[in-house]
Amino acid sequence: MNKKIVLTGGGTAGHVTPNIALLPSLEKEGFEISYIGSYAGIEKRLIEDFNIPYYGISTGRFRRYFDLKNFSDPFRVMKGYNQARKILKEIKPDVVFSKGGFVSVPVVRAASSLKIPCIIHESDMTPGLANKLCIPVANKICCNFPETMQNIASDKAVLTGSPIRQELTRGNKLAALDLCGFTANKPVIMVIGGSQGASSVNIMVREALPKLLPDFQVVHLCGRDKVDNLMLTIPGYKQFEYIKAELKDLFAMADLVVSRAGANAICELLALKKPNLLIPLQIGSRGDQILNARSFEEQGFSIVLREDYLDCDILVEKIYELYANRQIYIDNMCESKQMNSIDTIMKLIKEAVA
Repeated sequence: MNKKIVLTGGGTAGHVTPNIALLPSLEKEGFEISYIGSYAGIEKRLIEDFNIPYYGISTGRFRRYFDLKNFSDPFRVMKGYNQARKILKEIKPDVVFSKGGFVSVPVVRAASSLKIPCIIHESDMTPGLANKLCIPVANKICCNFPETMQNIASDKAVLTGSPIRQELTRGNKLAALDLCGFTANKPVIMVIGGSQGASSVNIMVREALPKLLPDFQVVHLCGRDKVDNLMLTIPGYKQFEYIKAELKDLFAMADLVVSRAGANAICELLALKKPNLLIPLQIGSRGDQILNARSFEEQGFSIVLREDYLDCDILVEKIYELYANRQIYIDNMCESKQMNSIDTIMKLIKEAVA
């Protein structure tokens, strides 16, 4: 009889893509895979491509601040808990793997009530509120950062890193050079602002172009509706709102990466061993990107530039510093224990169902 696993997680792409990265290994091991998410969240759209049974449940947020929805959302969560319990009774999975987000709370709690082993993954250095509510009933907690393990029981915490999609390692540099109209004899800087883009970073990168383009080519993933139409014909500078299929090729082409410091994004940079300059999000964040970036800086994987110190001159200075010392950062990343995340997580999953 095949082993069964339920995956859960949602709210943002970062709570889904690591689950997707596990799919080939789970299928290879013969697992029957199901997914529990919200009715219409991003996880539903992302999972649709994989022909996996998908079950939607009611969800609600847990907030640390006053909001009128704080009075109604607990009822949505309780409804989601009862729905998840019913679904899990039908599926009878051997294990649940959760990537976090608010949809995961009723699923993990329901699984625990049914004595189904749960493994959860925490991307950031400090657990978000959803995972904090799941940690007490989880069998194992997969961590991206060594610092995270200090605050979790030693028999539960495992340093795994984050699963990344293996296709990202199979890029074609020549295809990317052709896509961007770049030459092969000048290094390439890749700028990633996240799916929504990063306006302050976009502005500074464009301001810095006159100082960068004599020595570098720049491919800029600038976010939806953030392409600068006045800069479409600058030689050596290529903009995209968003890119999907060709992302692996752009990574293969890039010599340096300038990025925000979301946990999944920086784990991709680590796995691909790309020297990077991180500009963590400061406003509109609980501070996790700042902590993530600090950890990568202390481990020798990254240069970090605070957003409130960001100006054209310091951006250019740090990029040239990174390029001059790029091999040091590559060597440090090669020594990391967070590289074999899929293998480590699969070992935990198989132990849970043994």
